[in-house]
Amino acid sequence: MDQSLLDSLRVVALPTKTNFRGIKIREVALFKGEYGWAEFSPFLEYEDAECAPWLACAIEAATKPRPKLFRSTINVNGTIPAIDDEKEISKIVDLYPGVKTFKIKVGDNTELDLARIKAVRSLRPDSAIRVDVNGAWTVDQAVSFLKLAGEIEYIEQPCASVEELRELKKRIDVKIAGDEVIRKAVDPFALDLNGVVDILMLKVQPLGGIKRIHNLIDHHKLPVVVSSALESAIGIDYGLVLAGSINHLDYGCGLATGSLLAKDVANISIVSGQMEISSPTPIFDGLDVSIERFEWWKNRIMRTAELL
Repeated sequence: MDQSLLDSLRVVALPTKTNFRGIKIREVALFKGEYGWAEFSPFLEYEDAECAPWLACAIEAATKPRPKLFRSTINVNGTIPAIDDEKEISKIVDLYPGVKTFKIKVGDNTELDLARIKAVRSLRPDSAIRVDVNGAWTVDQAVSFLKLAGEIEYIEQPCASVEELRELKKRIDVKIAGDEVIRKAVDPFALDLNGVVDILMLKVQPLGGIKRIHNLIDHHKLPVVVSSALESAIGIDYGLVLAGSINHLDYGCGLATGSLLAKDVANISIVSGQMEISSPTPIFDGLDVSIERFEWWKNRIMRTAELL
């Protein structure tokens, strides 16, 4: 890894507006190269080996030219965390002006999950609904839930394994999107996804950057949705670049999670359900972490770089 990238390193702590996957403060590392600012932000619990594709993506973003773009604005979905208070759900829905699709986190409690879906439908009755299970269900649980949930655009990672997803696909008519089954695979190119998923859920950092993801798309030849990992505006913008560089993009993308941050290094607005690629310059005012946290991230980057 080039020393100049490390010399530009900044680490920031971004508070969230709500509890999202147990996170109330999102720490991210940013550095700058010839082609702009880049983000490295694997979650704190990830081991170094799992961080390697995230760093490969950040280095690509900082040091490689942007790909050809087919669009400069991207349709996005709203993301609803696993929250149950109707007033809080209403506040989260309002963060996504003009979006036509909502992805709702489910999987822990069927009654509360269905109530969450019902609340979003009542607030945005014309919006399509997606649900994200993060691999938490058995095949039977997924089948039972879908019988109760009403019309669902697609269900994301309902079960953990390829074998379970293949069995589930035989039993339901709802489309299945694969996330962790691809992202956590030792070799996502080696997966046989025929009869397993209908849609590839692709996140630019965890999968190693834009070039590698284009190779994955060419390999699996399935429709795609570009999603995010609660990144800052710098990471989100690179996800928008990925979405803009995909020729056929039939679904709105999960790139509006910055709306869940109470503070960010830049602002990428949602206008009429769309976000624009903008190459933002970060503003660090008051967001830098302590010296101890900075050194933790710097050491993490240096260890991870040895694995590339």
